[in-house]
Amino acid sequence: MTRLIPPILVLILLSALVPLRVLHPETLVMRADAAMPWDVPLSLGLVVLAWAFWHFKRRDAEIHTFRQPKVMVTDGPFRYSRNPMYLGFFLLLLAAAFYVNTWCALLAPLAFLLTAIFWYIPHEEKRMRETFGSAYDDYAWTTRRWI
Repeated sequence: MTRLIPPILVLILLSALVPLRVLHPETLVMRADAAMPWDVPLSLGLVVLAWAFWHFKRRDAEIHTFRQPKVMVTDGPFRYSRNPMYLGFFLLLLAAAFYVNTWCALLAPLAFLLTAIFWYIPHEEKRMRETFGSAYDDYAWTTRRWI
């Protein structure tokens, strides 16, 4: 299952929300009196993703989840979070769920979060420890996993 990289999973989950937006029953609406505030998590998610991606590209780091890491990026958003890209993807899915405005839509960001916590991140952390040893352990000790 090394082909299901995070951006592909995000696209699958976003595409699952499209029919839900059109077909959801009114009884499952999160907020009937007004629209959910989807623009804030969307903006934050895009900014975090762009900032993290730029730092990866600037350092010529391996961005693919299942490939061997080349360099350890610890600056930019990686000073505050070991996983800003996952945080950005989560915020995008949360924004989409808020836009759909139905409780069922929250399953998409939840599914991504659980996949990141139990599959993507453990795999990446194992690879980082194998590649960078105590330097990664020091970084992991001083930098939070999420925020």
